[in-house]
Amino acid sequence: MKQLSLSSLLDVMVELFSEEVSIAITNKHEYVYYRRSKRIDLKIHEGDPIKKGTLAHKAITMNKKVSEFIDRNIYGVPYHGMAVPYYNDDEMEGCVLAIYPAYTEGKSVVTVRSQDGWKPIPFCELIYLEAKERKTYAVAQGYAGFHTNTLQEFEFMLPTDVFIRCHRSYIVNVNNIDEIYPDTHSTFMLGMKNGEQVPVSQSYSSYFRKLLGF
Repeated sequence: MKQLSLSSLLDVMVELFSEEVSIAITNKHEYVYYRRSKRIDLKIHEGDPIKKGTLAHKAITMNKKVSEFIDRNIYGVPYHGMAVPYYNDDEMEGCVLAIYPAYTEGKSVVTVRSQDGWKPIPFCELIYLEAKERKTYAVAQGYAGFHTNTLQEFEFMLPTDVFIRCHRSYIVNVNNIDEIYPDTHSTFMLGMKNGEQVPVSQSYSSYFRKLLGF
């Protein structure tokens, strides 16, 4: 089989993302590839050094995947994104970034639709988010509503030190976990403070244990 060139591979990878997403690749010190989207452009150029405080800088210095909101102080525009380190012979050589537009800067509520209208729910009051029936349900104490964002989009919007993906269908607020129960096949069940239970799937269990330190 004929091998793809790097440029061809990058073009194919970009097609996997929506037109809203910009893509960047770095080595340990500078950007080596950048493709802007129609919705977000950080005006990065190949050869630009990696700035302190950016997603790329955090992913490389911490040597782990980083997903969070970055304010406008660095590139002049706020953005959400994810940076994932890549390796060669077990040595980290740089990272790949997906950069999303920030619809509101520093937003601290999720505004959900209910039968009667809309309700803003502060992040601190959210208990969990669940994807079902092609919608995302936000559950708070005594209240629930739905939102059009996907769980992946919420992963970029919500603060990563509080909200953790524990299942392909769930994101939980760790401050609203009452107890963690072992379940079959190295999985867990979370007892939430509203009395409901949320599963931790096997594919997320080691990640979940690492983040919560148990």
